[in-house]
Order: sequence, then C-alpha cells, then structure tokens
Amino acid sequence: MSSTDITIFWDAMNNRGDWAVRGADLATGGDLETAILVSLFTDRMAAPDDEIPDGSGDPRGWWGDDGTNQIGSRLWLLRRAKQTDETLQRAYDYVAEALQWLIDDGVVVKFDITVEWTRASMLGMNVIAYQQDGTSVATSYSWAWNGIS
Repeated sequence: MSSTDITIFWDAMNNRGDWAVRGADLATGGDLETAILVSLFTDRMAAPDDEIPDGSGDPRGWWGDDGTNQIGSRLWLLRRAKQTDETLQRAYDYVAEALQWLIDDGVVVKFDITVEWTRASMLGMNVIAYQQDGTSVATSYSWAWNGIS
C-alpha cells in the first residue's frame, strides 16, 4: 500500500497555496507538484549576507530546519525588489536552490526552469521536472509581490 500527500494547489488570486478538496474530502496525489509548490513558496531562512526587505532582521525559515537541510525558497527576499534583469536572475537562482533537494534525493533527474516578467509586479515561473522513469511534470506559477517598478 502506498501513501500519497494531500494535494496542494497554487491560488494565484490570493498569492498562496491551498489544499484541494474532492467532495467532502481532501484530495490526494500530485505528490511531485505538491513538493515543488512547497519548495518554492515556503520561506527558506535567509543567508547571513541576505538583506531582509522589510528591515526587521527576521531571517524567517521553517522552525524544523536543522541548519544543514532547509526547506523552501528565498523568493520572499524579492518582495520589494525592483523589476530588473538582476532580480529575474536572483529569482531563477532561488528557484533552482529550492528544488535542488529533489535532484539530490533522486526524485527527479533535472529541471528546466524559466522565470519571466509577465506584467508589472508579476513574476511568472515555469518548472519542468524530469523524473527517473523518463516522464515529466510541468508546473507554472504567477507570483505577485510589492516590487518597485
């Protein structure tokens, strides 16, 4: 008997992940898509040299991180970044960093990652995950933030 995760989907209107429901039950399945979503949109702890955008000094991060293996991404650090090519490159780097554990754990062989400005204050991300069995899973996300144009 195999178990599956509760399915999480990206709610772009509210800028958050949410559980999928089937009838009166929580939906299950889509484990890789859920792992990608959690990896991208959970706040990873800031590196010691990262500038915290709100000036609070709070490095965020998940309480269960052990300092070696961290969950999530540093995309949250871009919340007030200007809409520039440099910010786009940082977004790409943060996405790749957040997904690396799936390669390290042998869940996927590689990722194709595309990040782009889809409109003012909207970052689009496309991720294709190539699995060990030769199949692939494609996901797309739009992420809005309080960037400075």
